Amino acid sequence: MRKSTLLPAAALTAGLLTALPATPATAAPSGLSGDFNGDGYRDVAIGAAGTQVGSEQLAGAVVVLYGSSSGVSATRRTVITQNSTGVPGTAEELDGFGTSLAAGDLDRDGYSDLVVGAPRESIGDRDGVGTVTVLWGGKSGLSGGATLPQPSTLAEWGGFGSGLAVGDFDGDGRYDVTATGQSHTRVWRGPFTRTGTPASQSSVPEVGSTYEVNAGDLNGDRTAERVYPYTLDSDEGGVIGYLTWTGAKYALKDLPDADGFAGSVADINGDGYGDLVLGDHQDPSQYKASGHKGGQISVWYGGPSGPDPAQKPTVINQDTSGVPGSGEADDLFGAALSTGDVNGDGYADVVVGAPGEDTGSARDAGSVTILFGSASGLKTSGSTSYTQNTAGVPGTAEYGDDFGQAVRLVDLDKNGKADLVAGAGGENGHGAVTVLRGSASGLTTSGAKSVTAADVALKGNGDFGWAIAQ
Repeated sequence: MRKSTLLPAAALTAGLLTALPATPATAAPSGLSGDFNGDGYRDVAIGAAGTQVGSEQLAGAVVVLYGSSSGVSATRRTVITQNSTGVPGTAEELDGFGTSLAAGDLDRDGYSDLVVGAPRESIGDRDGVGTVTVLWGGKSGLSGGATLPQPSTLAEWGGFGSGLAVGDFDGDGRYDVTATGQSHTRVWRGPFTRTGTPASQSSVPEVGSTYEVNAGDLNGDRTAERVYPYTLDSDEGGVIGYLTWTGAKYALKDLPDADGFAGSVADINGDGYGDLVLGDHQDPSQYKASGHKGGQISVWYGGPSGPDPAQKPTVINQDTSGVPGSGEADDLFGAALSTGDVNGDGYADVVVGAPGEDTGSARDAGSVTILFGSASGLKTSGSTSYTQNTAGVPGTAEYGDDFGQAVRLVDLDKNGKADLVAGAGGENGHGAVTVLRGSASGLTTSGAKSVTAADVALKGNGDFGWAIAQ
């Protein structure tokens, strides 16, 4: 994947760029994860870790687009940096604020909060150790925040906060948070005070060095399993281990034949158990025997004891019958994943990002593919791929757009069907997101929207759309 590059300096006015109408005083907040202003519509939080803040390049920002009956637009937004009022820290060069994101109501006030990773944040004389910040939800959306307690043993440039997940990991009805980094993986247990103090916290020694984490209920016990993909010298395809709550402690379970890094959990076959979808975007090589040219995804179906390690998962790539396109080197099919019910049939669907996909002569223009759930599991019939050259999709497929670098399925207009938010972090060197609405027949390009870094007044490199809160 291409590295971010520096662009000419420009200033950013940090803070709330557009005031939002407050939720009426008589209306109780919705309590929905991802509904930051409590109005009953889910919102979408987008990372722009390359944003320049003042004179500080690559300091980072988070953009929130607020949902409504008509979806989202650039006019109903909040832009938050570490220079915004009430947000801890100071925007500094290379912080990468907004590299990772996760949402949930941490203080139990009915408004969803946003957890933000800044994995290159320096603390004192320690460079690049990383921090994790909570931005608090409220009637007017996100504002203010607190830094979660930082472990004292973090290594310099260890990337702490690279991966984030929120969920109820121990079944007590309160949201917890986990964060990853090469040198440390941590869990903070809720509830949280507004100062960022958790009920308790601990390291996660059971997993190796990892930058990723996914979470969801795989065994139907109403607690979220924490899935940590990590690599070993003997398995560069990714070792998949997950921690499950036994009622008294966490137990580590392995899926020794599973590979991948990106992941998502949802009930794809409608049996009441969450299924684990993994993206293995890397091409096979002499150091990595697993996978498929161009990348692949696999589905490990959940059950009362979680996914059976002996099962034969559903494996899909661009050479699978019914899937548009073909597997080509460096397509990165599976680099991004999200799950949600796009057509309202009760089965979770899967959207797959392939940011390295070439479109004509435009290298790394990127694509996204939607695959549909069913009673028999994930199917390829009816699957459709979209690029920025697809009729009705805003923009044009260009070199290095990375369309599909991040993807999110979320119902933004409360019609019971998930909409697609797809990030193109390289769009015009600054980034953009595209929104396609869900419908009974799947995703539709009718009424498709694009929001660019310029539309939300981001300056510098931007990388707007390289992360979207799940």
